[in-house]
Amino acid sequence: MCQSRVNSLEVPDMLPVVVVHGGAGHIPKERSEKSTEGVCSAVRAGYAVLKRGGSSMDAVVEAVAQLENNPAFNAGCGSVLNMKGEVEMDTIVMDGKTLGSGAVSAVRNIANPVCLARLVMDKTSHTCLTAEGANKFAQSMGVPEVPMESLITEYARMRWRKNLAADAKPVECQMGKMGTVGAVAVDSEGNVACATSTGGMLNKMEGRVGDTPCIGSGGYADNQTGAVSTTGHGEAIMKVTLARLILFHMEQGQSAEAASDLGLAYMKSRVEALGGVVTVDPQGHWAARFSSKQMSWAAAQKDTLHYGLYTGEHFTQSIDEPL
Repeated sequence: MCQSRVNSLEVPDMLPVVVVHGGAGHIPKERSEKSTEGVCSAVRAGYAVLKRGGSSMDAVVEAVAQLENNPAFNAGCGSVLNMKGEVEMDTIVMDGKTLGSGAVSAVRNIANPVCLARLVMDKTSHTCLTAEGANKFAQSMGVPEVPMESLITEYARMRWRKNLAADAKPVECQMGKMGTVGAVAVDSEGNVACATSTGGMLNKMEGRVGDTPCIGSGGYADNQTGAVSTTGHGEAIMKVTLARLILFHMEQGQSAEAASDLGLAYMKSRVEALGGVVTVDPQGHWAARFSSKQMSWAAAQKDTLHYGLYTGEHFTQSIDEPL
């Protein structure tokens, strides 16, 4: 996953760009193809928004909404279940131009939490709404509620039952199989944005909130530096504020790729945790990096689709060519 090297005269040709991830960990072979197809489809949707002149925020919301609608991922209709066998979802969006951010946590019965998080950013003076309050806000904005059953897949229910056993290890089981989703983008104006969405941790306590809706952990975007969306064990990511840590390294002159590797290495050494990130800078340099065994990711830039699943894997093809 080598970063492009260009001189300043070529930078405008690097824009726009969008990069998405479908979660870090171990993805079972029988689900890996769906995961790769899903991130490629989502990145195409986000890139189409950018090519039409849409903003980076429009693009990341569109890409993540596509992933929320895909049952192959731990977000929206593929979310994992809490101890009670129910779905509670967390999401964040952040606009690098204004540092505006919106998030929801422990929200229920919403098909696309990423769209609700954007409404929190655009329509309130707050940055995060949680649980019942988030659902009441959704109702006030005319966002329809959906039956919880529509968000629960048979795969999620099977894993929930399996991890009710006394000797189960949900954190180890969580690392992969289905993943948190996220996206970062730079539009033609050089504005960056990020979005991250998740169903959280497998068999979590009711009301548990992880890194995803926490600014600086699940995501961060700043036009002066870049944008990051993270995936992995939420409690570990929060301890090192992974997204902001990576941007700190970029502020010190590190590339998007090197900064991502430094942040992930620190999290591994300091709290013994694995994860993954997608990162961009305002010039259009990007990275998809992970310390886990796998992370499904895809990027679109200069009408080229990039994608991969394993460490060191990087396929390219025309954006219009089917997989």
